[in-house]
Amino acid sequence: MLHDTIWAPWRLSYITTSKEQPPAGCFLCRYAADPAHDAENLVISRGKRTFTVLNRFPYNNGHLLVSPLEHKAHLEDLDDEELLECMHSLQELIQKIRERMSAEGFNVGVNLGRIAGAGVPGHLHWHLVPRWTGDTNFMPVLAGVDVIPQSLEALRQVLIGPQT
Repeated sequence: MLHDTIWAPWRLSYITTSKEQPPAGCFLCRYAADPAHDAENLVISRGKRTFTVLNRFPYNNGHLLVSPLEHKAHLEDLDDEELLECMHSLQELIQKIRERMSAEGFNVGVNLGRIAGAGVPGHLHWHLVPRWTGDTNFMPVLAGVDVIPQSLEALRQVLIGPQT
């Protein structure tokens, strides 16, 4: 039987990190407050009231998180400017991913509260997950493995474009 190895070293920190005790503080707040380290933190864009970061543990290639800069837990906590800027960011990112990565569809969602699946229940964020025909395969079902075909650094360069 042929055995292939899929190399995905960025997944190790997810596998080995305790799910019981998240790191101290909110990573979204840390990233929001530290624009000097955007590349290291995988931040791809910033607005006046929002920012977007690559998901370190993606469901699919191109999985992004769009979040208000301020630590707010509930949708109703956002003011009109934050809400509108989040929606505009999603629109722009969908168009960019469709053009640069040829995505055929998208899942866009927000998990409100831990019981609804929010991994960071205190800091509201939208998930934007690009989809392609055939991107779901036997690997997650039979092997318990997700295959992400692009490094996060390469994906960040595709989305932010050439830096001058």
